[in-house]
Amino acid sequence: MFKFLKWLFILLVVAIIGLGIWSYAPDIEPSELQAQYGGPPSRFIELPNGQSVHIRDEGPRDAPAILLIHGSNASLHTWQGWADDLKRDYRVVRYDQPGHGLTGAQIKRDYSTEAFRDTGAEVMNALGINRYVVAGNSMGGWVAWNIALKYPQRVAGLVLVDASGAPEAKPTRVPIGFQLAQSAAVRPVLKIFTPRSIIEQSLQQSVGDPSKVTPEMVDLYWRLLRHPGNREATVARGDFPRKPATAVEFAGLTMPSLILWGKKDTLIPLPNATWFARQLPNDTLVTYDDLGHIPMEEDPKRTVADFRAWLEKTGLNRTATPATQSIASPVTAPVAAAPVNTGVTQTGG
Repeated sequence: MFKFLKWLFILLVVAIIGLGIWSYAPDIEPSELQAQYGGPPSRFIELPNGQSVHIRDEGPRDAPAILLIHGSNASLHTWQGWADDLKRDYRVVRYDQPGHGLTGAQIKRDYSTEAFRDTGAEVMNALGINRYVVAGNSMGGWVAWNIALKYPQRVAGLVLVDASGAPEAKPTRVPIGFQLAQSAAVRPVLKIFTPRSIIEQSLQQSVGDPSKVTPEMVDLYWRLLRHPGNREATVARGDFPRKPATAVEFAGLTMPSLILWGKKDTLIPLPNATWFARQLPNDTLVTYDDLGHIPMEEDPKRTVADFRAWLEKTGLNRTATPATQSIASPVTAPVAAAPVNTGVTQTGG
């Protein structure tokens, strides 16, 4: 019996060591990540609060402006397909939200609604863009509608893509990565141990067709999550409560709105889309039977075509004027931008 227990103990120790080696994923140096994912047209700008933000600003400077905001644990790369299409005719701005991508941790470790909301608005201030269409996916949609509520005079149109924040519907299935981040017991460990397989499984659970999740896509999400400060931010965001949207607040929004939704989204299911559609007076609702939580990344061609059609229908595609777009005086003066290290640009997300 003693011999059996001894070997059982040894096997247990070996298993624990093996699990640690398998799941250990240290931070990656920012310079290495910038070289891989921060090539042109990427650059950094510094906001008035001292926050450095990774952005991409593409397209004609006198064209109508569009701000694209990514979701939780994603990056500006999630909009790559849309940006490649839209930049021919529009000024397209993307940025890595604080605690994400190459931006890294929020300078004051503030992951409140107000901090995320004002970061988006201040990015556009810094670029001298006074009025724009704002589109957001998942948590980015939550940020987008909060920008619209706070700065309605600046938001020409609001686009919600599987956006969070509606008060009614609950998830039908939560990807494993989100489950782990919500576990008080596991959260501290996630700062060091983040198996690539967890990221892969979470992405596969987030899309309508798991075969669309490529190794390059998984690598991009996994590597950018390991930018110093990003995993700590993932954990810290859970300590900042989010206030759900209310019908009273949304009653004040009058700008045209577009709601795009994947019917296979189990994290933020379709009833959320119908709630937003009921509240927004000038809405267009488009759903996709075969897509999931990140439809603009799963099928950029089809979803951006619907976005373009909406821009044309609402007149938001028209050439910018001082009253409607980026040549207007900014709310705050533009700040100097610092170039990042150039290198091979990979876009897997």
